[in-house]
Amino acid sequence: MLTLTTLASGSSGNCALASCGGTHILLDAGISAKRITAGLRALGVEPRELSAVLLTHEHSDHVSGLRVLTKKTGAPIYATAPTCQALRRKHAFDGLDGLLQEQKAGTGVQIGALWVESFPTPHDAAGSVGYSIAGDGGRMVLCTDLGHITDPVRQAVAGCDLLVCETNHDVEWVRSGPYPYYLKQRILGEQGHLSNEAGAELAAWAVASGTKTVVLAHLSQQNNTPARAYATVRLRLTAMDCDLERDVRLAVAPRDAVSPTWKLKGVAVC
Repeated sequence: MLTLTTLASGSSGNCALASCGGTHILLDAGISAKRITAGLRALGVEPRELSAVLLTHEHSDHVSGLRVLTKKTGAPIYATAPTCQALRRKHAFDGLDGLLQEQKAGTGVQIGALWVESFPTPHDAAGSVGYSIAGDGGRMVLCTDLGHITDPVRQAVAGCDLLVCETNHDVEWVRSGPYPYYLKQRILGEQGHLSNEAGAELAAWAVASGTKTVVLAHLSQQNNTPARAYATVRLRLTAMDCDLERDVRLAVAPRDAVSPTWKLKGVAVC
């Protein structure tokens, strides 16, 4: 059975675990290795049991715990060539070369019981990608850190059983908030982050194609709240006659805590 658990999700750090049988894949490592280890152990997984680490891009909120963690795991690290090059340029990531496995965006690889495909995402990072992960008849998609929704994103999301969907900010909160102008432009730009409304459109696209669980993720601490993100997406889904009790399950990934574990098998979400 394919399962997904987030260990942290937000602008200050991101990390999740996808498992199927004895295969355990870490998605990003943007919190301390200590916190990652504690989160894994709470799920009954030791760091040395990780089959791989998948990186979406090189920003610190996705890689800050990577170097220390690799000393405990020795697991291969999959990322696009530009992301690998960005990591190699950073002195703090010396020594990772033996573990880095370059994966071209849009290609797939079998890792244990899981089939992993990456897809390009429009973000101001080197070779940023999202991931589609399939195993035991179920498929989940991690889709965060993108400034707008593209055709490759739509294609990756279509028909997945579970979508981890970015709802980073409320647009008006960003515009009226204390951030400097350049940062507001970055967040709101085509290479920035999805707003609640844009995330709601991606969620609606997924649900229309058969998705049964939507997990809202990568919320800004300053420019959003879980309640606001949830309400925006809920309104969009109910507008398409979607029953949140019967048709789809909607949740928000916790910022600083281990989430519930979502279990998938085929099209049934347990």
